[in-house]
Formats: sequence, C-alpha cells, structure tokens
Amino acid sequence: MPEGFDVIVVGSGAGGAAAAYKLVKSGKRVVLIEKGGRLPRDCSTISTREVFKLGRYANKVEWRDGRGRGFVPNGEHYNVGGKTKWYGAALLRFAEHEFRGDPLHQCLGWPFGLSELLPYYTEAERLLHVSTFPNEPELQKVIDTIVAADPSWHPAALPLGLKPEILQDPEEAKHFDGYASPMGYKGEAEQDLIMPIENQPNFRLVIDNEVVGLTHVPGTPEVVTGVVCADASVYSAPVVVVACGAMSSPRLLHDYLVRTGLDRVLPGADLVGRNFKMHINSALVVFSTGKNSDLLRKTAIFTNEQYPHSTLQCLGWLDGEILATQLPSFIPQLVSDTLGARALGFFVTTEDGSHPDNRVIANPGGAPTLDYELDRIMPAKEQHEAIIEDFAAKLRRAGFSGTDRWSGLAGTAHALGTLVTGSDPTASVVDPNGKVHGMEGLYVADGSVLPRASRVNPALSIYAWGLRLGVHLAARAN
Repeated sequence: MPEGFDVIVVGSGAGGAAAAYKLVKSGKRVVLIEKGGRLPRDCSTISTREVFKLGRYANKVEWRDGRGRGFVPNGEHYNVGGKTKWYGAALLRFAEHEFRGDPLHQCLGWPFGLSELLPYYTEAERLLHVSTFPNEPELQKVIDTIVAADPSWHPAALPLGLKPEILQDPEEAKHFDGYASPMGYKGEAEQDLIMPIENQPNFRLVIDNEVVGLTHVPGTPEVVTGVVCADASVYSAPVVVVACGAMSSPRLLHDYLVRTGLDRVLPGADLVGRNFKMHINSALVVFSTGKNSDLLRKTAIFTNEQYPHSTLQCLGWLDGEILATQLPSFIPQLVSDTLGARALGFFVTTEDGSHPDNRVIANPGGAPTLDYELDRIMPAKEQHEAIIEDFAAKLRRAGFSGTDRWSGLAGTAHALGTLVTGSDPTASVVDPNGKVHGMEGLYVADGSVLPRASRVNPALSIYAWGLRLGVHLAARAN
C-alpha cells in the first residue's frame, strides 16, 4: 500500500487490534506497529516445558518495585496479538453497576454507562466466538456439594472465547489457559481481528519494531503527527492510537510530555501512570483422594454477594508437569504427578480500587518502576483474604485439601488504569472517546483507560473500547 496513512496504531493486543479492525473495515489507511513478532504455529506454544519451564516466550524486561527491588512482570507479552494469545479466554461483560464509582471500595466511575459499550460487547462476542460449555462430571460434583452446603454461592457458566472444535483436540483443550493455540481454537486479537484484515490494501502490519517516541507539528507539541521506531524509521498520520498496554503506554506518553514540556502544561499530566490496577488474583489449588478426569475444566464462575467485588473461576487443566513448575525443585516428579492427577484449581479475583500512589513510573534511561502496595487498597485486600478463607473452608468440608498463592507483583496480566478516562481534564488523562486531554491526534485504546477493574477479566471490555474507538475515529476522519 502507499506510505500515506490515516491512522497509526501502536500495539496489536485487544484494544489496538480491535481499533485497527474497525478502521480498516471503514476504508481508512492503517499501519499497525507491533514491538514483537509472530508466534510459531507449532506445538511449542502448548508445551508446558517450553512455555513455563524454559520460559521461551516469556517477557525478559526487568522492572523495579516501589522499594527498588528487581522483578520481571510475567503478565507482559510482546508478540502479534499481545496478551490475548496467552490468556484463558474468559470474556465477560462488566455489570451495569461496575460503570459507577464506589468510594467505599476506592473505585472510580466511568464517564458513561453500560449502554454505551453494549453494542460493542455484542460485536466482540461475535467476533471472538464467545460461548459457554457444560460442566464436566468432576467439577459438577464439586459445585453441587458447595451449593448444597451454602446456597449463597452462585455458580454460572463462564463465557469463553473458544471454538467447540477444541473439545476434539485433547492437547489443545488441556493447554489453552496460559498457552497460545496453534490451531486457532481460541478467540484472540491476531486470529480474529488482524488476520481478517491483513490482506486488505489499506492495511499494513509492521512487526519486530518498537515505537520509542512521538512526533509533532513543529512548535506545537499538542498536535501529534506520528511515531519514531527503534530502528529510526518514522511513520506519519493525523491520528496516532497508543495501545501498548497499561504498563507501556503511560511510559511512552510520559516521556513525550517531559521531552516537550507538556508535563508542565496539561492539567492531567500528573495522572499519567497513576491509579494502576491489576486485580488481586490468587490461585487456589486443592487435591482430592480420587483422580480428576475432567478435560476442559474452566467452565464455571462463582459469585457470592457477601464478596461483591470478587469472583472465583475454575482453572484449566492441571497435571504433574504443570504443578512441578510451581513446586520446589527438590520435590520428586512422582509426587508432582500424583498430586497433579488429583488437582482442582480456582482463580480468585478481587477488584482492586484506585490509589494515586499505585503507579507506573517511566524512569527514562533506567528500569521502569511499578509501585503497587496492597496496603493502599485495604478494602480489596481484606475482601480477597475473606473470600479465599470462606471458599477454602467449603472445599475442605467437601473433602479437599490444598493451598493458595497470590500472583504477586509480577502477575500483571490484568494491568489497567494508568491513563484513566473521564470527562474532567483535571481528574483523568483521556476523554470519553479516548483522546488525550489537551492534545490533538493522540488516542489510547488499551486497558490503561479503564477507571475500574470490575470483578471479572477485563479483556472483553478492552476489545469493546477498541471497537468503539475505531468507529469514533472513522466517523471523525470522514
């Protein structure tokens, strides 16, 4: 295609791919720039050894925590499709009340309600093949036992972006949660949004090239005109959509604001990187005396209104090989295999509120910092501990024993909120349409914009935001 572009999209995850999809379908000339490359379409992406033990596809970029200690965020992925290649494909809508603020839980409100995203939720669910699957026998026994003992626990079918054909491929069915599907059974950004448009004449995909800066009209830094890449190439367009993720997008914007002096001018500049959220997520793994013969497993979600900001989902397949990656190396494989054959896992999620000191700090020239402390969001911390204690007690009474583990600071798969959207330029970074307050030509399409994390996975809401932004920009350009 000719080198003239209407829109540059930076990042190919849920939001960036969704925005690019809508823009290309509308006839706009789009270049999508991705820091990483394409994943191989072989069995290495569903190999526990390659993915978890060897970390072949893992992020290697080291960060610092708020106390200066090094760590590597394991929720970040640099490849075409971003995190969506690796997620567990749980694609749930936020509830209507989760668009409103909740001061007691430190939750910010959205600048609009559920109705604004509703058509885009519906479209995203269609594009990503969202459906539900029946519970398998072993899981259903557990559900029946828990509900019979305490009816306050409400199980429901978990919406999954999985094609039904996955059930005919046991290796894929066992390895979709935390793995990348080589056969394309999982609904994700590359498979369902990028591949359908990549042969269009008005679309170009650039891979293995990191965007390191923004360009602007000479003397007018408020008007962004393009991007600069790591290889010194420059792409220009009247609109730039930043979708690098909530860990990277605020750093790109912060560096630009500081370099141009806009950090001293824009009213919301100090909010860039603040209000970081990633859910408080823990794995609760329990063991029974009998073997677990279920295959897909991740088919149900529990709620309990005693814990209104929390949910429990079933985890996917667990076996000795997977378990061994989380156990001390001195544990014999025979022990891991014995435990793995009897394992049942739950993913416990609690919405973390917003605190301005929970933040991403760019640190140009040095390692970036993620300063995040659970003690700043005590209502969420206390609820998370309470729901685990309650549900674990129910499992013990049902004959299970086990343990739980917080995903820790490295568990950034649900990173959100660092460029929060809102109508007030002094209290938010981007407006309700995703445009950075006080700037022209610069928009954000990733999880950075979400004011609230809700009590469910954020991916579907990020897809919906990206689709909505694409429609808005197509109409604006016209």
